[in-house]
Amino acid sequence: MRVVETTFAWDGHSRIYLSGYPGARDWVANMRAHPTVTVHTVEGLRWYDVPAEARVITNREERLPHVLAFIERWASRGGAGLPFRWTLKGIRLNHRLGLPWWGPFYLARRILDRMPCVELTLSGTPVARPAGPPTPTSRPR
Repeated sequence: MRVVETTFAWDGHSRIYLSGYPGARDWVANMRAHPTVTVHTVEGLRWYDVPAEARVITNREERLPHVLAFIERWASRGGAGLPFRWTLKGIRLNHRLGLPWWGPFYLARRILDRMPCVELTLSGTPVARPAGPPTPTSRPR
C-alpha cells in the first residue's frame, strides 16, 4: 500500500480531483494500474476511509476545469500571491471566452497540459477511523 498526501478539488458530491506538478508522476501511474483506492480524510476532528475508483483524465477539455479548480484550492491554502491569482483568473476568462491560447496563455496551456489529472469517484460508505490518517509513504530511493 502506498499513501500520498495531496491537495484536492471536490465537486461537493461524489468526485474528488487530484493534480500536481507537471510531468510524469508515480502516483498517477499507480492509480492507472490499480484504480481501486481508499481516500483517507485528514481535515477535521474525525477521520474516515472512503473507497473510491480512480480514472486518469487525459482529454484537455475535460481535465482543464478540474486542474484549474485544483490550482485555485492550492492557491487558497496560502503561498500564492495576488499576481498568481490574477493570472489564474486571466486563464479562466481566456478559456471561457474561447479565445486562442496565444502569448502568455500559450505557455500556461503547455504547463497545464503537463499537469496530471485524476478523478476519484467515491464508491462506498465512509468508515470511521479511530486514529489519525496513515502516514504518507516515503519515496523509494
